[in-house]
Amino acid sequence: MDLKEKYNKEVVPALKEKFGYKSIMEVPKLEKIVINMGVSDVKDNSKALDVAMGDLTLIAGQKPIVTKAKKSIAAFKLREGMNIGCKVTLRNKKMYDFATKLFNVALPRVRDFKGVNPNSFDGRGNYNMGVKEQIIFPEIEYDKIDKVRGMDIVFVTTAKTDEEAYALLEMLGLPFAEK
Repeated sequence: MDLKEKYNKEVVPALKEKFGYKSIMEVPKLEKIVINMGVSDVKDNSKALDVAMGDLTLIAGQKPIVTKAKKSIAAFKLREGMNIGCKVTLRNKKMYDFATKLFNVALPRVRDFKGVNPNSFDGRGNYNMGVKEQIIFPEIEYDKIDKVRGMDIVFVTTAKTDEEAYALLEMLGLPFAEK
């Protein structure tokens, strides 16, 4: 059973009962997943961004877009408009495929993994988490990476409160650490 099927058959009725929703349209759902990879060494090594984009394409199954600096910061040798990273926004089938892979394959491969931080909600029902290494994903070949890079993963939900978003993500299978 894929994640979308699980959401429709198990999660929706459980959330409807737990929070007392009257309509099925009130039940929070996963809207999109945004994966952002900042590439700090791009000013010294121009190929670093291409490598990071290649890794992100393999992980997400979709071509990322380049993110640019909004402001110039002299201390970081950064000028406005410089390429500083890449991000990809996943929706529908690709989003559910990535979430399944993250929950069941990638996160269990993290060393000393006890669960993700349950306090990383933003107050509006969205969850942010960071991954320190891209090598936890099975598509990345360990021998071919030039540098270990981390990434930010944001789960955007339609939930109105953090409590509803927590219940949704927990039922979908995100392994939270004990509170």
